[in-house]
Amino acid sequence: MPSRDRGRPSVKCLAFGDRIIKLNDYLLEQASKREEVRSKKEKSGRIPIQLLSVANLCNQLLRSGTSIGANDAEACNAISKADFKSKSFIALKEARESLYWLELLHRNAYLTEAQFESIYADAEELVKILVARCKKLDQELGGK
Repeated sequence: MPSRDRGRPSVKCLAFGDRIIKLNDYLLEQASKREEVRSKKEKSGRIPIQLLSVANLCNQLLRSGTSIGANDAEACNAISKADFKSKSFIALKEARESLYWLELLHRNAYLTEAQFESIYADAEELVKILVARCKKLDQELGGK
């Protein structure tokens, strides 16, 4: 089991979760301010598809990006090494999923190059940390 406080996610996981929450709020605010979105909403009275698209992407990123820390916290409070391994692998899967959503947001011009590079680098760092942990656990406990 990890040597840090049991049940507490790593500082890096918490910081990444904070960034994801702030990015979500920012992207939704920016999307709602776009002139074409506002004018379409005023004409139809419904939420335009452009806003729904970014909202759905943001929701997926919010879920996966904050889940990394939640699963890391569960791993730290695991009842066995096997449980610790299982939760660590789930955190890794969520980190990799976050990379995917960030890539989609960037490819569809919701993130600037600078925004993308910064937060993508943070997500990649978490992936590397979790991969190293999972490899070590695989060696200690045997394969999956």
